[in-house]
Amino acid sequence: MRATLDIDLQAVQANWRHLRDSLQKGCECAAVVKADAYGLGAAEVVTALLAAGCKTFFVATLNEAIALRASVPTGCTIVVLGGLCHGAPSIFAEHNLVPVLYDISSVTSWANYCRGIKAAHPSVIKIDTGMNRLGLALAELEMLLDQGRLVDECSPIMLMSHLACADTPDAVLNGQQLNLFKQAKATFSVRFPWARYSLANSSGIFLGEHYHFNTARPGAALYGVNPTPFDAQNPMHQVVRLQLPVMQVKTVSKGGSIGYGGTFVAAKDMRIAIVFGGYADGILRLLSSRGHGYYNGHPIPIVGRVSMDSIAYDVSSIPDSDISSGDMVELLGTQGIDALAQDASTIGYEILTSLGRRYRRHYLNVTKGDARV
Repeated sequence: MRATLDIDLQAVQANWRHLRDSLQKGCECAAVVKADAYGLGAAEVVTALLAAGCKTFFVATLNEAIALRASVPTGCTIVVLGGLCHGAPSIFAEHNLVPVLYDISSVTSWANYCRGIKAAHPSVIKIDTGMNRLGLALAELEMLLDQGRLVDECSPIMLMSHLACADTPDAVLNGQQLNLFKQAKATFSVRFPWARYSLANSSGIFLGEHYHFNTARPGAALYGVNPTPFDAQNPMHQVVRLQLPVMQVKTVSKGGSIGYGGTFVAAKDMRIAIVFGGYADGILRLLSSRGHGYYNGHPIPIVGRVSMDSIAYDVSSIPDSDISSGDMVELLGTQGIDALAQDASTIGYEILTSLGRRYRRHYLNVTKGDARV
């Protein structure tokens, strides 16, 4: 018996098309496929996105990008968000990869490399507009533009930044970041009129057209995470379904404890189903006595601690003859990623990227669509 993870690639395609169609005219919809496409399999997901018409992909590391290049035609762009900290400039050039340059040192290194080989290789310049993570300060960008030659030799094709509070539409920081990015764009476009501009992530797309510029880069929304506030209806299709096999069904008498530490004590006689799956499979321990699954559409709560390889569910409400060893309990599917994440006091991103490798993975069919971007 193995736990089964179904990944609906048609839903990934539908989500990308919905996001693309939500953008203002002329804005490209790229795709963030870092961390093995948020744990769902980069090679399979990218193949589906290519068929849907996506042409630009963002990853986190050089190794991710090199692995992805085998699946992505040379005419498509792969951008490495982690930039040169993951490898020498020559490796990026060898594999036709675009580094994100986010400080003076990386700008200098890329420019020196391109000057040394007397060849232009594209890059993306990143500025920090208020998240205080990676990125050049606006003053640093303006200094580079004044110097001219150094940034020219980097052959930038895009200026980007990242929103800190896009999932909170009324956050003051959103407007502040937008205004700073517009200021940077006005300066940058004078020297690089052909450049593209990217600010909107998944949630940023839903802040409105003034955040779109000409390249958006959704990530989690592609995989079914709600890009709008949690209390709003999720506009995305569910992508994953996770089912765990029942190993044993047993009766626990009133007063009996369940699982490590005896943290759950039965208030009455109850029936529990022990399923295969646990924190070794990315099922977070924070779900202990808090989360729930579904059996034939009926919700059943987790009781006791999530173990490395097993979880106990209270199936007292299920007739004795209806559940037995070999049946499947659904952890993801009927309830979306965000609902499970809320039970675990986390976000859908962590649920997805934590999914383990022991599942039997089943990819649903890919459909081809129009290649409009």
